[in-house]
Amino acid sequence: MLNPDIEQAAQVLASRRFHQQVGPFLPQAQRPNNFNQAFSIQQACAKHYSQLASTAQIGWKCAQPNGDKTIIGALFESEIQHQTTICPLASTDGKALIEPELCFTLKSDLPPRAGAYSQTEIDDAIGSTRLALELIQSRYEAPKQASFFDALADGLLNQGVWLGPEIKAATDLSYSEFELTIAVQGEPNQVLVGKHQDGHARAGLYWLVNFLSQRGIGLSKGQQVITGSYAGVISLPFDKIIHFQYGKLGEFQLEFRDIKIAPTDDIS
Repeated sequence: MLNPDIEQAAQVLASRRFHQQVGPFLPQAQRPNNFNQAFSIQQACAKHYSQLASTAQIGWKCAQPNGDKTIIGALFESEIQHQTTICPLASTDGKALIEPELCFTLKSDLPPRAGAYSQTEIDDAIGSTRLALELIQSRYEAPKQASFFDALADGLLNQGVWLGPEIKAATDLSYSEFELTIAVQGEPNQVLVGKHQDGHARAGLYWLVNFLSQRGIGLSKGQQVITGSYAGVISLPFDKIIHFQYGKLGEFQLEFRDIKIAPTDDIS
């Protein structure tokens, strides 16, 4: 894949994200077939999107690598919702798709360096921990048919993050598993086993810092990192008050509002 193909792919995906549209897969010459190609498109897309939306990249979504899948994506300041009572998000099927997560905000810089950062050094750089929801939406019309690298180029389904209340920092098992209760107005409660996919919510952050450092990319004070779901992708209704209880960690409630996503003909 040549650099012009990377730029063209990035411009298409950035435009779809900005205009909240979906479209077909990229032309074959632009579709990534390995991590380096997909990550290059994703990073170029982040630059184009930042310009289109007049926003800054504010952090990352990540998880520990899963087999041959390296899980990483950009978060943008304009797409972070801070404990709002109404949470708008784009939908193609009339359902709000979310993932329950934790979000870590850094209080100090973690610049790239030759040696690896220890877990203690990364722990010391965490300023706050919040309950969070990752907001899910692909920019492809048929996301279930997308390859992992297609999805990676598009930011791995991220369309933003809803940030909830701050919780007490912990490194123990309270970050590993808890009872997740979701109470939708007028419906029976859903009680799920909230179990972090990596065994602990900080595991992905430990990996991310050193992964980026090896590539000359640092993290800075104020940046935010989400590190994977406690219950996969959850489908919820719009226009109803929904209460979330993360075991003993904390709780919040909000209401989702649908931004109807539109098709695009940007690729012939």
